[in-house]
Amino acid sequence: MTNNPQKFDANQYKQTTREQWNSAAEAWHRWNPLLSRWLGPATESMLDLCDVTSGSWVLDVAAGAGEQSVSAARRVGESGHVLATDISPEILKYVDISTKLAGVNHLVDTYAMDGEELHQLEVDPFDVVISRVGLIYFPDQQKALAGMKHQLRDGGKVGAMVYSTAETNPFFSIPVSIIRRRAKLPPPLPGQPGPFSLGGEGVLEKTFADAGFKNIQIETINAPVRVASAAECLQFEQESFGALHQMLSGLSDSEQDEAWHEIEEALGQFESNGQFEGPCEMLVAVGTK
Repeated sequence: MTNNPQKFDANQYKQTTREQWNSAAEAWHRWNPLLSRWLGPATESMLDLCDVTSGSWVLDVAAGAGEQSVSAARRVGESGHVLATDISPEILKYVDISTKLAGVNHLVDTYAMDGEELHQLEVDPFDVVISRVGLIYFPDQQKALAGMKHQLRDGGKVGAMVYSTAETNPFFSIPVSIIRRRAKLPPPLPGQPGPFSLGGEGVLEKTFADAGFKNIQIETINAPVRVASAAECLQFEQESFGALHQMLSGLSDSEQDEAWHEIEEALGQFESNGQFEGPCEMLVAVGTK
C-alpha cells in the first residue's frame, strides 16, 4: 500500500504568511531606509517601464510597508492616486505612517486583501498595477495576474519585480539552504511558491504570456545588498524575513542559534574592506493588457 504524497496546502500557507507579516511588520518598516537603497533603483525602473507619471492611477499588490507606494505616489502627483493592498492588515498600518512622513498620504489608500482575490475589488480601472517581490509568493500566480489584468484599463500595464535564480542571490539562498539542511526539510512541494519560483530562464516571460499580456519586457537589474557587515545583514534577515523563521520552527532554540551562527559565518564571504555587499539580482517584468 503506497502513501499518498504530501500536497501543498495553499490556504494554510496563506494563513501562515499573514501571521508572519503581521509579526514582521514593524521590523520591515524600520528597515525602510535599507529597502530604499537596495530595491529603490529597480523600483524606479519598474515604474519607468510601466509609464507611471503625473495623473496615473496605480494599484500596488502585496505592498508591504509601502516604500514603493510612496515612490509611485510622488510620481502620480495631485491628479493621480495609489491603492496599496496586502494580505497583512498590520503591515498596511505602516503604509499610512510612511505616506504621512512623505507628505503623500492624501494620495494613497490601503486595503487589506488576498492578492489572488483582486477581482473582488469594485473600483474604476487602473492605469498600472505593480507588485514588488510579491508575485513569487502567490500560490496561484496565474490567478493573481488575472486579477491584476482585470483591474487594468485597456492598454494598461502590469509590472512585477522578482528575484532571479538562487545562484545569483546568495545573500538569501545561502541562509535558505543552511536552514533547509539543518532542519532536514524536504524539497519544496509541487506548486509551492518561493523566492526563486520565477527566476529561471524564460519562466517570468512565459508566466506573463500565459496570463495573456502583450509587449512583454524583462529587465535584469543588479541590486546588491549593501550594509556594514554580515552581522547587520543577518539582523535584517532575522527581523524581516518571516519565511526563514517558519523554516526554523522545528528546531530547538539552541539549534536555531547554531543555524544563525553558521549563516553569519557563511555570509562573511561577502565582507570586504569594512563593508558587506551581498550579491542580488532582480528581474522586472512588464506586460500590457
